[in-house]
Amino acid sequence: MAAQRKAGILLHVSALPGKYGIGTLGKHAFEFIDWLKAAGMRIWQMLPLLPTGYGDSPYQAIANNALNYYFIDFDLLQEDGLLLADEYENIEWCRDERRVDYEKQFLYKTEILKKAFNRFDKTAEDWKAFCENGRYMDFAVFMTIKSKQGYRAFTEWEDKYRIYSDELFKATVEENRCDVEFWQFTQYLFLKQWKAVKEYANSNGIKIMGDMPIYVSADSVEMWKYKHELFLLDEDGNCSLVAGVPPDAFSDDGQLWGNPIYNWDYMKANGYKWWKDRIDYAFELFDTVRIDHFRGFDRFYAIESGEKTAKYGKWMDGPSAELFKDIKGYDIVAEDLGVIDDGVIQMMKKVGYPGMKVVEFAFDGNPQNEHKPTNFTENYVAYTGTHDNQPLLGYIKSLNEEWRSRFDKDLSAQCRALGVRCNRNTAEAECKTVIRLITASEAKTCIFPMQDILVLGDYARMNFPSTVSVENWSFRFKKEDFNRRTAVWLNNLTKKYGRQ
Repeated sequence: MAAQRKAGILLHVSALPGKYGIGTLGKHAFEFIDWLKAAGMRIWQMLPLLPTGYGDSPYQAIANNALNYYFIDFDLLQEDGLLLADEYENIEWCRDERRVDYEKQFLYKTEILKKAFNRFDKTAEDWKAFCENGRYMDFAVFMTIKSKQGYRAFTEWEDKYRIYSDELFKATVEENRCDVEFWQFTQYLFLKQWKAVKEYANSNGIKIMGDMPIYVSADSVEMWKYKHELFLLDEDGNCSLVAGVPPDAFSDDGQLWGNPIYNWDYMKANGYKWWKDRIDYAFELFDTVRIDHFRGFDRFYAIESGEKTAKYGKWMDGPSAELFKDIKGYDIVAEDLGVIDDGVIQMMKKVGYPGMKVVEFAFDGNPQNEHKPTNFTENYVAYTGTHDNQPLLGYIKSLNEEWRSRFDKDLSAQCRALGVRCNRNTAEAECKTVIRLITASEAKTCIFPMQDILVLGDYARMNFPSTVSVENWSFRFKKEDFNRRTAVWLNNLTKKYGRQ
């Protein structure tokens, strides 16, 4: 991150307001940027922009370098003459404007985008150049087959499609050219709309922080096409080990993610090219990139395939800092949460990237707790919470009497140490006190989930780790949430503590 102290907001694109069931790259994205500027914010952090599969998690993507076509804005396509308003305006996109109905997105989005594709001028030079570049061809072929196979996981496809070959790839393109081009078109549209959003943000002094999952999904382009190169497999070509984390603050059973485990020996032999290309691509989209589960590069937790929980796994060695030794000049934030040992500490020192501190973990009565604002140094990105945490208000209200007493004592002591006004009259007032603490801290960057800025409760939680539910990844904001009063409050706060 740059040297200047700054602050930002964590809000995923899906959570933006709008009429069509999910946040998009249309006018509400631009209005949010205006609000960020008015609030004195310098960063918009979002979750991965990858196309989601089962469970709707952006951390379980269909392809590691494709883009989520659910975020394409219909109104902009209508302005471009590619859609008619009555082709999308009369659909009931959701029953609760606070929730994304992913089933409706799945049922309707693709069919509407196909109407736009049919009207699109395919002789346009930039479109022909885009297709010739071929960057999204793997995704397009994979989705062409997947759609014809009822959108099932590729492991459930007919045998002639399930096992990748160059001949199958070529035949799919030749026999389904229109479908392949359509899936490329979804990426073309996304990038066109994304470019406008990012340029607008940057022109208003706001940088975009993207998010890169460490793993890819078991049902992904990479597993279908490159599994024998990129992943550890058994003799039958299946995953004998899958990814997760042991029991921790998020889950008593640990988190059984189920992602394939990388073949780090193969990756080392070719100079970690796949990873370097992936990081280069991320910085074509974003100004800063947060890499999820960074500790997994030092040692990663592997669980035998077939286990029902992540309680019983083993730690295995990853590439550590060696992977990043030739990656220079990028603003990378390392999500170094979880089980931290000497290996992770040494890796973080070698790479030099700022790590993360989450104040929701801080108030336990231990003065040495590294998540306490008084223990921050400059090279941290400080958060009230992440997408996996309870909103701060929900967390405070959930504390039992013993832990609430610790919280109150710690909060008062932290405020005294940093010279911050401490208001403990209500749980809502305590939330704003915690935000003031982070803003006053030495951490060079602080990021606030929008839920915490608005002091929303548990109903606004973004994700319940290691679960699949319609409550996950679905929370949305309303237009009136982005009010002037809140912006003025934040602006004054960031000015006071030198974060503008």
